[in-house]
Amino acid sequence: MFDRTKPYNTLPLLPPAARIETPAVLKAAIRASRSLAELKGRTRTVPNASILLNTIAIQEARASSEIENIFTTSDELYRGLSGDSPDVSPHAKEVLHYNEALWHGVAALREHRPLSAELTIEIVRMIKADVPGIRAHPGADLKNRATGEVVYTPPDGAPRLRALLQNLEQFINGTEDDLDPLVKLAVLHYQFEAIHPFSDGNGRTGRILLILFLLQQRLLEQPILFLSRYIIEHKNLYYRHLRDVTETGAWEPWILYVLRAVETTAETTVLKIEAIGELLTRMVEEGRLKLPKRTFSKELIEQLFVRPYCKIRHLEEAGLGNRVSASRYLHDLAATGLVAKVRAGKEILFVNERLVKLLAN
Repeated sequence: MFDRTKPYNTLPLLPPAARIETPAVLKAAIRASRSLAELKGRTRTVPNASILLNTIAIQEARASSEIENIFTTSDELYRGLSGDSPDVSPHAKEVLHYNEALWHGVAALREHRPLSAELTIEIVRMIKADVPGIRAHPGADLKNRATGEVVYTPPDGAPRLRALLQNLEQFINGTEDDLDPLVKLAVLHYQFEAIHPFSDGNGRTGRILLILFLLQQRLLEQPILFLSRYIIEHKNLYYRHLRDVTETGAWEPWILYVLRAVETTAETTVLKIEAIGELLTRMVEEGRLKLPKRTFSKELIEQLFVRPYCKIRHLEEAGLGNRVSASRYLHDLAATGLVAKVRAGKEILFVNERLVKLLAN
């Protein structure tokens, strides 16, 4: 009998023994796959992929951290990314570390490294510098923050945790189970959270694994689908379905939850991409009309989307001019109202407030 207060050392290995590809699950997987395919195609239409990657990814880092009650603002994050805020709060630093860990995982895949236990350890160490690796000590029970009640006690003992992670790694990278990749996504996420291999950072590491698996499976070409906002909006269901898999083997509701999260998030991300594209088009046309001819270029306006908090150095690095001309461009942009000037220490940031507002919504 499962006991929430005792280590779940009998956590079953993967793949699940139960029949998990039910008719309802397969129908939901088809819908989610279609939405993902549309998102994958839409990302190819964006003229500069960095526009999406630099903006949406940092919002995911923020949302994923909110699930762990780590809160900050977009303003503080973008200032931190620009290196202009020496007094970045501990919460903002954690979010920025999450962003770095995400991109570390993406880079690993592009170097043809498989998703592995070793990579998850690298990721969690970037998120939480004080986490040495696999838990070596018992006592990692998870409690309801409001009541203090123990809701789950994960397996304990480093050898057991390593064996469970090895099994998970084989499941992720194997093909013999013939499961739909999105069904597999739901299963692997449950298993990682149930193993709970680290003393901290498990939730955030698990959510990074979601996007990395989609990339590894070539369901996406860019790390652009992030489920954290959906989880925040349906947080009670998320935890309830996780517990139900553990306590009663109720796989179908959990898998349907994840598939719905993928479908809904893909659809909203497409809308976000369209909104960003429309804003870019409007600002390009506005720049064409208002900016001096010596200043205007489509590439200049695009940089305001790649770097919503832009500095003179950023334009230099993008090859748009030397320090003198880059400074002139940004001040011309501010004079026409395309950006706002914000002082940050000894420097001035030029903020694309319209994009920041769009992303915040």
